[in-house]
Amino acid sequence: MKWLPDDIYFAYPQLLWLLLLVPAIMLAYFFYLRDHRSATMLHTSHAKPGELPATLKTKLRDLPVILRAAALSLMIIAMARPQSKKSWQDIQTEGIDIMLSMDISASMLAQDLKPNRLDASKEVAKEFIDARPDDRIGLVIFSGESFTQCPLTSDHAVLKNIFTEVKTGMLADGTAIGLGLANAVSRIKSSKAKSKVIILLTDGVNNAGNISPSLAAEAAKPWGIRIYTIGVGTRGMAYSPVAIYPNGEYVYDYVQCDIDEATLKSISGMTGGKYFRATNRQSLKKIYEEIDKMEKSIVYERHFSKKSEWFFPFALLALILLIIEFTVSKTYLRSLT
Repeated sequence: MKWLPDDIYFAYPQLLWLLLLVPAIMLAYFFYLRDHRSATMLHTSHAKPGELPATLKTKLRDLPVILRAAALSLMIIAMARPQSKKSWQDIQTEGIDIMLSMDISASMLAQDLKPNRLDASKEVAKEFIDARPDDRIGLVIFSGESFTQCPLTSDHAVLKNIFTEVKTGMLADGTAIGLGLANAVSRIKSSKAKSKVIILLTDGVNNAGNISPSLAAEAAKPWGIRIYTIGVGTRGMAYSPVAIYPNGEYVYDYVQCDIDEATLKSISGMTGGKYFRATNRQSLKKIYEEIDKMEKSIVYERHFSKKSEWFFPFALLALILLIIEFTVSKTYLRSLT
């Protein structure tokens, strides 16, 4: 077993320049400090001091300095934080690819779903994400125009954080169902998964954008994409925004829920999906049950794993050398003054 991996890099490589101080200190010791130390030695031998036989202590007199230099070098390396570069690993999981296309128009602030349609839809969507850990999921939002908030990903923590930031007013108001659907199709069509799904949530009628919902659904068919549509809102009257003040606050009143169920049923039926009317959270669970029945495919990804820190072995070895140096200096090589 190798003590260290082959590919090591340093978080603070500039600190390695300090290693140049170690040989400088050693040279100063050997060529100046050692030869200028004063010492007094009493002996009774007739031999001259230079002719005395070299003892083991004499041979090891420089050992403490060498140990200190080695310990200093290891501490510098440890401070530079050596890390393993093997941070990519191949992951193979079974799942399907799902794009969520969510309406964020002003009418999604209607309060027939608590606290409102948009927040309720976001909360249920996050529960859905938690329930499908092996699937890649992405997010498209739309109102008067459409925008990709998150491409397909298996990093569900990031996706849920993005959901938290989604709110009405991020895009021009309106209900461009066709654009929201077309954007989702473009994001998922190149997926290699056998099962590709788009879940479209809206509470209105297509009244913006230059792409009709039917045309977007036609574009999804050649790619084998199933579209599940959800009409969000209760049947009848709902307490909804009807105007907006200059300060950005909405004026609410009771209005008739107007969802184009015929179009939503049509675009889901064209692709082998289903339409659901989400008057509460139970309606959404039916979609999850349907998706669970779909054939799963193998998804290959490369995940960035946590970096491996390798400073500890260097720091530990430096400590061991300092302990040895202290022990030897205070016992076998102790100098008498």
